[in-house]
Amino acid sequence: MLRQKAFMKKTKSGKVLKVVKEHYLRDDIWCSIETCKVCEHTESVLSTVPSINKAFSLPHYIIPDTNIFINQIDVMEHALITNVIVLQTVLEEVKHLSLPIYNRVRDIIANKEKRFYVFSNEHHRGTFIEKLKDESPNDRNDRAIRVATKWYGNHIKDFNPRVSVVMMTDDVGNRDKATADGLQSISVKWYIEALGNAEILDMMSSAKDLDDGQKSIYDEHLSPAHVSNGIKSGKYLQGKLGISSHNYLEGSIYTKINGEEGTILIVGRSNLNRAVDGDIIAVELLPKSEWRTTPTGVVVDEDEEQAEEESLKAEQEAAASAAKEDAVMAEPEAEKPASAEGHKLDTPQPCGKVVGIIRRNWRQYCGFIDRKSVHTPAGSSAPVNVLFYAMESKIPKIKIRTRQAHTLLGKRIIVAIDSWPRTSRYPIGHFIRALGEAGDKSTETEVLLLEHDVPFHEFSKQVLSFLPVEGENWVVKPEHFAGREDFRSLNVCSIDPPGCTDIDDALHVVPLPNGNYQVGVHIADVTHFVKPGNVMDQEAASRGTTVYLVDKRIDMLPSLLGTNLCSLRSNVERLAFSCIWELNDAAEIVSVRFTKSVIASKASLTYEEAQNRIDDANMQDDVTAGIRILNMLAKKLKQRRLDMGALTLASPEVRFSLERDTQDPVDVEMKELKETNALVEEFMLLANISVGRKIYEKFPDSAMLRCHPQPPSANFEKLEKAVARFGIEIDHSTSKTLSDSLDNAVLPDEPYFNKLLRIMTTRCMMQALYFCSGAQIEQEFRHYGLATDIYTHFTSPIRRYSDVMVHRQLHAAIDSSLSYGDEITDKEKMNDLCGNLNHRNRMAQQAARSSVELFTHLFFKNKTEEEEGYVIRILKNAFIVLVPKYGIEGIVYASAKVPKTDSTAEAGSAAPQPILVYNPETDCLQSTETLAEGETPKTQVQLFQKVMVQISIDDDLKGGGEGGMRQKLKMELLKPWIEGISVHGTANKDDPEAHAVTSTKSNNKREDAPVKAQDKKRASKRTKA
Repeated sequence: MLRQKAFMKKTKSGKVLKVVKEHYLRDDIWCSIETCKVCEHTESVLSTVPSINKAFSLPHYIIPDTNIFINQIDVMEHALITNVIVLQTVLEEVKHLSLPIYNRVRDIIANKEKRFYVFSNEHHRGTFIEKLKDESPNDRNDRAIRVATKWYGNHIKDFNPRVSVVMMTDDVGNRDKATADGLQSISVKWYIEALGNAEILDMMSSAKDLDDGQKSIYDEHLSPAHVSNGIKSGKYLQGKLGISSHNYLEGSIYTKINGEEGTILIVGRSNLNRAVDGDIIAVELLPKSEWRTTPTGVVVDEDEEQAEEESLKAEQEAAASAAKEDAVMAEPEAEKPASAEGHKLDTPQPCGKVVGIIRRNWRQYCGFIDRKSVHTPAGSSAPVNVLFYAMESKIPKIKIRTRQAHTLLGKRIIVAIDSWPRTSRYPIGHFIRALGEAGDKSTETEVLLLEHDVPFHEFSKQVLSFLPVEGENWVVKPEHFAGREDFRSLNVCSIDPPGCTDIDDALHVVPLPNGNYQVGVHIADVTHFVKPGNVMDQEAASRGTTVYLVDKRIDMLPSLLGTNLCSLRSNVERLAFSCIWELNDAAEIVSVRFTKSVIASKASLTYEEAQNRIDDANMQDDVTAGIRILNMLAKKLKQRRLDMGALTLASPEVRFSLERDTQDPVDVEMKELKETNALVEEFMLLANISVGRKIYEKFPDSAMLRCHPQPPSANFEKLEKAVARFGIEIDHSTSKTLSDSLDNAVLPDEPYFNKLLRIMTTRCMMQALYFCSGAQIEQEFRHYGLATDIYTHFTSPIRRYSDVMVHRQLHAAIDSSLSYGDEITDKEKMNDLCGNLNHRNRMAQQAARSSVELFTHLFFKNKTEEEEGYVIRILKNAFIVLVPKYGIEGIVYASAKVPKTDSTAEAGSAAPQPILVYNPETDCLQSTETLAEGETPKTQVQLFQKVMVQISIDDDLKGGGEGGMRQKLKMELLKPWIEGISVHGTANKDDPEAHAVTSTKSNNKREDAPVKAQDKKRASKRTKA
């Protein structure tokens, strides 16, 4: 049956068009119930015996409305919810309201065990309805759901009267109308309670139950229209909120301020105004008198939060008062005041407050229940409100309601946020599922993968179905040589880290008769196996990158491809995509070409094995001779890059030795780089640059490129101030001047200083990003760190999806007969893909760092080490120390928890008292004594200072209980000795100051403490009297 829908549409030019769409109604759409003899099923979805619930007398199929999916998607994903009919009306409405939830619904539908069936009610003659006059779209859709429920009920009676259909909705009005129509309906809460399962009960979104409705704590968010108008007028600024990893009360956005890119700080609970890390927010700038030049403190726990808030308020009041005085006293051309060391103070950091949320970025959070918030007796299953700590310290505590409080204590669990009303100090959420016991290595690994949004599920059967049917027996066949060059006779070899099985790249060199060299970079031809648009390609695009953890690898592609058929292993023929140069003796490019090829690698070497071949004069075979020529050319390539301004930066990377059976760490050391690391790197860089030029030439609007923006001057301010005391200047106006500055920054007495400076300079850099060439102007293509005007990623398609796309574009660029789709030409699609790849790349890096952190904790468990370190960051109440030997960082606090007064001491409460205070003029922490003019503090802690620290594992007892719930590296100061901060150890056992303090403390413990206790008792008696 054919129907027509007509509606009016206004074009961009202002013309009004009448659009007519054909709408087909059919009688042959199946119900998909196994026992149905009426419908001609080819494959049914709904089982013969559907769901059972004591709220209903008969087994039943469930038909949810749209809001059930939108508000209770976690419940719908639970294994107990099966045999669900998803109406087309509902699915389309979910897609319109929330694409992420729609994708989750689609994933449920794809899971055959869940038995979710999509019924096309809008195309079925018996269930399609017209919109009535004056009926709202929402009312029309509710009516469509009721009509479809009634049709199913009548349809089932014809072949199985002992089964029914239940409409699930939280809309009371909709339930009343269903009852009037003779239909069964129920709310999700009643349905779940009737199941009697505590876990799924906890999964229900219950924001209304947890909102205590007390007086408002936060300012009201502005309406979307108000925010939009404010952004257009420039009154408000928009950006993505990033919360400090050291202080959850400090956030920032990076945006344009008066036409220039810059950072806006948002400090304090009220200014953050219920924004959560990752939210897109609207910010209003505070008056300049409230802008900051000092860092915020490290908020350790809630007891110290109030002190931090009070400190912030006092600072702002003092700044406002000083601003008034300056306005009265300042000269018209007054210079910015200089510090005692002659350099000017930091530029005040713009500060703002959140006035609206443009888009929430809430996700599922891993963490644990705060033991101190559980007050019910052990074994109780009564629903209670408890507080949840996320593992990510940037996330505020979340209030949830659970019947499993005692069962979940000591476990890692997942929680989602539902809402954050003005009246609640914390966001309100619900329990999703438990992961396992805290401290278990596999549980903690799962936590870090979930926290960093790393897809780690097994590859589906659909994905694996696109692998070659020959499996591991696949070999290069004669037909594969069509369109390829045969390089099997060349002395190709690969050089990789030890244990590498996913070998992306290989090299060869051939001396030419004219004195030049033919050099080839051969890259695994992944695109031969991964075709555009199929399920395997979609999965690879979603994953974006392979993720490398300490003890495992989360592959982007199935292992049959990644570690076998694509991997350029030695002594087997493999398909490749080759970049072939002719280079002269100065390593200058004479010519370059690209071709698909077949290679047979002669050797798969580690960096160390290749280095040994270079160094061993007795080795004169062809492969070794080629490696020596490549090494000679690589050195010249590197020097030319450095001369052009390429940066040589550094990062503290470590390598763990793992016990064979348990995979526990038994040793940790810094990674050692050899000449052969640079050899491979130089030719990979050259290939990426050459390919970047080629694909941009062919696809000027859609080439996938990679840029590295120049960092703003503000990023270097603290670093410049820190090195000025050594007489060193940093010129970062160009990458070349910065490179020269770093080369010249040498302290004869401190050999590690230059590497430390390069590590800290790395942290001043911007993030390198993938981008679509049509989305940026050509001047923004530049890669600052590599000092090249264009760059892309071509050399690692086994582990990076960006390289897969670049291979496709390069193939199209060199083969005019190749047909290709819009996946490589559509600018919008390419731009969206770049956004996902940037996210996945960033998350993969963070997951790798978290894995190193986890194994560092395992290595130091039950150990106490004393090591040399360097101060790399100053905070208001702490400083961060890098220990080069292990490549680890830790916080050393500059405050001691001592009672403020006798009364607070009696009550047992303690507040952090500063031992060192922050000096904004010198960006250092110093002792608190009063100084005469020109006098220097007795004690100072400043950037680059060498210290000695004691390293152990601190069981952070947030949540209570033995063993802690947030293990972290604990660093305590040994040298220099600072009373109230330093601890005793082997390194300072001969320190006279430490020894003197030890004696005093020892005497106090033996004599003073009992006397004080007696005094308190007497004082207490006098008070009672």
